[in-house]
Amino acid sequence: MRFTNRESYGYRLVQILKKLNQGQKLNPKTLAEEFGVNLRAIQRDLNERFAFLGLVKTDGSYHMPPTNLGKLNFRDVERFASLAGVKGLFPSLNDDYLRELFHSQLNSAVLVKGPAYEDLGGKEVLFHQLEVAIVSHQHISYTYEKSEGTKNYCMVQPYKLINHDGIWYLSAMHGSQLKAFTLIKINRLQVESSTFEPNPVIHKTLAQDDGIWLNLKKLDVVLRVTEPAAGYFRRRKLVPNQIIEEELEDGSLIVSSKVAHANQILPIVRQWMPCIFIIKPKILIKKNNMEINKYLDLNSSGN
Repeated sequence: MRFTNRESYGYRLVQILKKLNQGQKLNPKTLAEEFGVNLRAIQRDLNERFAFLGLVKTDGSYHMPPTNLGKLNFRDVERFASLAGVKGLFPSLNDDYLRELFHSQLNSAVLVKGPAYEDLGGKEVLFHQLEVAIVSHQHISYTYEKSEGTKNYCMVQPYKLINHDGIWYLSAMHGSQLKAFTLIKINRLQVESSTFEPNPVIHKTLAQDDGIWLNLKKLDVVLRVTEPAAGYFRRRKLVPNQIIEEELEDGSLIVSSKVAHANQILPIVRQWMPCIFIIKPKILIKKNNMEINKYLDLNSSGN
């Protein structure tokens, strides 16, 4: 699959913007080689199309001012890609609008705390190759390091790169199963010449799923959350695909969830004990009780 000129242009701008937002220092000559364009095109990108960023030039390389780093998320990047493609046709989408993505007085009043993001140093080329394969719908093959130290050979259909709790994963169809592969465990990547037709059902699953336990078959779970914890569940989703089905007179909640694996929900249930109870399915109640009893037995023997 080949990109049209317009698609290649938009793809290039998105990649450069992502690099800048991640704090990379970009050399125009290196970028020209990476994207297969002349140096003048890259210089126009950095000096004109990204002028609203106020880029700093140091020793011939361009980078974002420290105060702007990390302000973009993927939605912003996607928005910029669409704007970059139509900006000449719609003059009202000017630099002032784009600048609002980076400069807001609200930033000084907000502090966001979350998981530390893993360092993908040394995997930048791999990341880019995966992006291209996903966009082009090309099969890929690689060796994958499993937890027990063994390595498996995998041939997959790549769908998405997903960041979950600070860790990067590749979501892909491996045979008939939808799986998530930890990015740093992927080695010896080969992008194949063969292509595949993406399944819209898989795209829908990836868009709707709250976690990284990927499986097209989901287990329906029903929980009762008592009043001391109910307020937390009302404010935000604490279990995957959470829906508050009923609010009871005593202040407790009946909450439904859909999970692809028991380990996607049991650790959360234990975290909120004794304020949470599994109503169904029975197989999950049994598994939870067995593991709690096993822990108690081990803890007792240790004393």
